[in-house]
Amino acid sequence: MLMSLYRIIYVSRSLLRGDEDQVASELRRILAVSRRNNASEGLTGALLLGQGSFAQVLEGPMDAVERAFERIQDDPRHADLVVVEIGPVAARAFPDWSMAFAGPAAAGAAPRVRAVLEQVGASPRAAAAENVVGLLDALIRRETEWAAAR
Repeated sequence: MLMSLYRIIYVSRSLLRGDEDQVASELRRILAVSRRNNASEGLTGALLLGQGSFAQVLEGPMDAVERAFERIQDDPRHADLVVVEIGPVAARAFPDWSMAFAGPAAAGAAPRVRAVLEQVGASPRAAAAENVVGLLDALIRRETEWAAAR
C-alpha cells in the first residue's frame, strides 16, 4: 500500500531561556531527540531558531507527522504556535535530513529571517509556506556548504 506524504509547517515563539551556552545546549538536546525520533518514524524536515522564534517543516507519513506535531504543541518551549501549512504534498522538501537545523548564527540572514517570520501573520498561507521552506533551504544549504569547505 502506498503511503501518502504529508507536511506541516509552523512558526512559534521560542521560550528557550538562558545564556547563549545554555540555549545552545538545549538546542543540541532538541536536535538529538528529534533526529532519533524522526528517523524511526520516517520523518524529515528542518528547524530554524531565529529572532526569538522557531520555524519548522515536518514531512512524512500523516500519522507520524500528526504524532510529532502533538508533542510539539505540548512542549513548554513553544508559545503562540501558528500553523502555516498542513496537508498532503507531492515530494519532500528536505529528503536527506531527519532534522536539518539553521541556527541563529546564520551569517547575514537576520533581516531575511525577520521578514519571513513577519510575513507569516500578514500574508496568504501558501506564500508564507513557500517562503519558510525557501528560507530554511537556503540557510541549510549555506551551512552545509560552509561545513564542507572547512
